[in-house]
Amino acid sequence: MDSSVSEDFPNNNNTQPSNDQRVYLVPHSWWKDAQDSVPADSDETKGILYMALPGSTGPMKIINNIFSSDIVFNLRRENDLPNNGENGEVGVSGRDFALVSGEMWLQALKWHSDSKKAMKDEKGFSATDDMSDVYPLQLRLSVQTETSSLGVRISKKDNAVELFKRSCKIFCVDTEMLRIWDFSGQITLFFASDKSKVPTDFQRQSEEIFLELQVYGLSDSLRCKEGKKDEIGSFSGSASLKMNGASGSMNGNSLTYSSRPGTAGSLGLTGLQNLGNTCFMNSALQCLAHTPKLVDYFLDDYGREINHDNPLGMNGEIALAFGDLLRKLWVPGASPVAPRIFKLKLARFAPQFSGFNQHDSQELLAFLLDGLHEDLNRVKRKPYAEVKDGDGRPDEEVADEYWHNHLARNDSIIVDLCQGQYKSTLVCPVCRKVSVTFDPFMYLSLPLPSTAMRTMTLTVINSYIDGNSQISPYTISVPKNGRFQDLIRALSIACSLGADETILVAEVYNNRIIRFLEDPLDSLSLIRDADRLIAYRFKKDNGDAPLVVFMNQQMEEQYVHGKLTPNSKAFGIPVVARLSNITDGSDIRNLYLKLLSPFQISTEEALGDFDVSKKTEEIAKTEGTRPPSLSPDVNGSDSPTDGGMEFYITDEKGTVKDSKILMNGPLAINGELKLLHVLVDWSNNQIQQYDTRLFNSLPEVFKYSFFAKKPQEPVSLYKCLEAFLQEEPLGPEDMWYCPGCKKHRQASKKLDLWRLPEILVIHLKRFQYSRFMKNKLETYVDFPADNLDLSGYIAYGNDKPYRYMLYAISNHYGSMGGGHYTAFVHHGGDQWYDFDDSHVHPVNKEKIKSGAAYVLFYRRVSEV
Repeated sequence: MDSSVSEDFPNNNNTQPSNDQRVYLVPHSWWKDAQDSVPADSDETKGILYMALPGSTGPMKIINNIFSSDIVFNLRRENDLPNNGENGEVGVSGRDFALVSGEMWLQALKWHSDSKKAMKDEKGFSATDDMSDVYPLQLRLSVQTETSSLGVRISKKDNAVELFKRSCKIFCVDTEMLRIWDFSGQITLFFASDKSKVPTDFQRQSEEIFLELQVYGLSDSLRCKEGKKDEIGSFSGSASLKMNGASGSMNGNSLTYSSRPGTAGSLGLTGLQNLGNTCFMNSALQCLAHTPKLVDYFLDDYGREINHDNPLGMNGEIALAFGDLLRKLWVPGASPVAPRIFKLKLARFAPQFSGFNQHDSQELLAFLLDGLHEDLNRVKRKPYAEVKDGDGRPDEEVADEYWHNHLARNDSIIVDLCQGQYKSTLVCPVCRKVSVTFDPFMYLSLPLPSTAMRTMTLTVINSYIDGNSQISPYTISVPKNGRFQDLIRALSIACSLGADETILVAEVYNNRIIRFLEDPLDSLSLIRDADRLIAYRFKKDNGDAPLVVFMNQQMEEQYVHGKLTPNSKAFGIPVVARLSNITDGSDIRNLYLKLLSPFQISTEEALGDFDVSKKTEEIAKTEGTRPPSLSPDVNGSDSPTDGGMEFYITDEKGTVKDSKILMNGPLAINGELKLLHVLVDWSNNQIQQYDTRLFNSLPEVFKYSFFAKKPQEPVSLYKCLEAFLQEEPLGPEDMWYCPGCKKHRQASKKLDLWRLPEILVIHLKRFQYSRFMKNKLETYVDFPADNLDLSGYIAYGNDKPYRYMLYAISNHYGSMGGGHYTAFVHHGGDQWYDFDDSHVHPVNKEKIKSGAAYVLFYRRVSEV
């Protein structure tokens, strides 16, 4: 028995036919009418008879319990009866059936269609009336060799309710004998004396064998509606099947199906049942099941190209499961198909898709395309091909060499239709080494502009003395995978940086600078959203002068072990300036106070609505002193007029007070000093004279809010493509080993389209993942439906037109980690259909564009 008989087990018999290997149960009279026109010298006209006796005393019965309902009966081989079926009672009772192979079924179907008339038997059976329905029936078989019988169990838990009801009408009749002629030769394999002919998977003891039987012409529950008979019964001997403008034909046993678009039962308009969160799978499968030429390929004799020897493949099982499912979807008048067998195969070879959790339709599509390619790879022995760099050779020569080497190892229908080639250019940021390679692609994953860019907030402060040390936050957009030089460029524009100015960016943590960001080639991925950045603005004229970093702290009293103890506490933004013409401590103090002067609270603000001059005079008379001054003492003496601040030389963390800076004492600065750290102790009185709130809060680089979603503007598909093709640095996790430097470098990468496939699959990267959150972008992407023109985006052969037409869309509705998948498919004329699991209905073309579009399927159109 081949894999079509039991698709739950692998096919180990490579000598069996490679075409449609399914087994069909059809009325014997229908089969006999077709065979009467064929010369009788063929072995295919002979069959082996199996019988089942009816009634409660016989072997056929229905078992009902609280868990399930089963039909159980035994089929016994009748060797004493003529096995050619020439019995006068055959076909009279309607209880005589034939088991035929898929190829035999196609031949008989073609004969009936060519007869151009309704063929009726003595019971009034009409081929056109009842041949409208093909549906699968799951059977469990057990071989009883001692009695030469075959146990058959049809369980309600294995079949849909409607299909189980149909099986009851077929097999459960108490007054008539059930006879089945096996013309396919499949049942005979169970009783073969030579066990080597039976696949090893079927030789297990005490184990049931699963058979998916294709029942044809026996439906009395789903009759053809008026006008439907002509649709499903129109077969032509020319045997060519075309879809979506694709050309190609099937072999001599093939059929031409014609149907009016939009009518129930039309070819290809068959839904897929949801088995439990399998809408992601159904969406991707429907898009592939309507891909031009791929449909023609799997409706033809694709089995001859299955590669059973490919270690990267799956012994052809994925290809067979997909091909069998596709054929079910293209059977005339088919009801919604349950893709159980395909789901089992998928879970076996891709365990990430096992169970009933929601998954990503694009991830499934990527696995399936690769699996189909490996299963159908025409290359049996892959030759070794050395990868060579361009080394200055013409791009055309290098690209052809890469493509030739790729085809020497990969040759399948998937490569023929879906694979293209892009040019990848890497440039080392240190030695400027250029590496050019040409790599194949199966689909394009395009970032949305909002995913390619990153929003960052920085605080800018003037660090030169002009009395205008304003603190201002700026929010900028930079490439998500950009470099630090991109940040400087965007920030310079945002804050209107002058030509005589420069910026120094630092990261601040706990009121201390922990690092300066100076390397323009550093990746922006090194900056986290929770970081706090400040940009110090300097004049370029004193760029060689050393830096001084002022760190602020104040004394606070805290209870420690029940006692009130003074303790120092850091506050405020570190202030940075250039040390120019600094000789003693007073110069340090004056520089610091001038930088803080914009934050000084005026006397009027401090005293509120009081008469400032009068109040000052009263205070002076009462205390016998002059009014306090917030300006530095011009004499530079260590007097209270310095504002109550003390200055100390410290380390970068501000935890050590090495020495106090005396106002009249010289400041000993090493000539090689590049950075000086100064700790400033503030008194409580001094803090009250400054608005420290202005420089005591620093925003995060990015503050995410679940509730604050800013509206996302629509973007065009071309903009997404341009974002994909623009130059960007590699991430720290994707460092490139530079053959020039002999080290891993964070090179810049540029992609260019070189060869475009006939079928172009475009994946829109709507899902964002980070360490702290997952997010889905609902951005509306405006994509062309009739004329996607990529002529201006291809680097090679751009003198030719490259135009594409949309034919399918995989949609995702809802939020991250859940939601629902559907598919829009172009089918016949200018009509689109919405495939929502088992439901299929027409949809207006204007409605196919939405923020749910996730994967786009385009086919290349020929120029007239």
